[in-house]
Amino acid sequence: MSSASIKKIISCNKENLIEMILDIEKYPLFVPWCLDGKVHERIETEDFIEIKADLKVGKRFINEIYSSLVLYSKKKDLVTVTNIEGPLKFLKNEWKFKEINNNTQLEFTIDFELKNNFFNMIMKKYFHLGLNKITDAFEERAIKLYKKC
Repeated sequence: MSSASIKKIISCNKENLIEMILDIEKYPLFVPWCLDGKVHERIETEDFIEIKADLKVGKRFINEIYSSLVLYSKKKDLVTVTNIEGPLKFLKNEWKFKEINNNTQLEFTIDFELKNNFFNMIMKKYFHLGLNKITDAFEERAIKLYKKC
C-alpha cells in the first residue's frame, strides 16, 4: 500500500478551495493524468455533500476509470474519498481545511493500493513525484481562479 501526507498553505479562503475540490468534472482541465471526470450523483444536506463520481486517469491508450464516493462534512471542513470500484483495491484520501488569515492550510492524506501488482510496484516507485505534481496542480488552479480571495 502507498501512503503519504502533504500540508500546504494556499492563498485562498477555504470555502473557495472546498468548492474547487468538489468540482470533480473540472479535474481534466488541470489535474495531471486525469482524462475525464463525471459526477453521477450529488446529494446535499445541511451537514454533508455526498458525491458519487468517476475519474478516468492515465495516458492515451493506458487508462482506467475508477468510481469513488466523496463525502464533505461541512461541520468538520473535511472531504473524505473512498473507492467504489475500478482498478483500486483500496483508496482513502482526506482533505482537511483550516482558514488562517484568509489563507487556507490544506492537509491532504492518501492511502491506496492497486489491484494490479505490476502497476502497484510502478506507482510505489513514482508515487511521491506524482502526488507532488497533483497537489501543485490544485494549488495553481486555486491561485488562478481565486487569487487572494
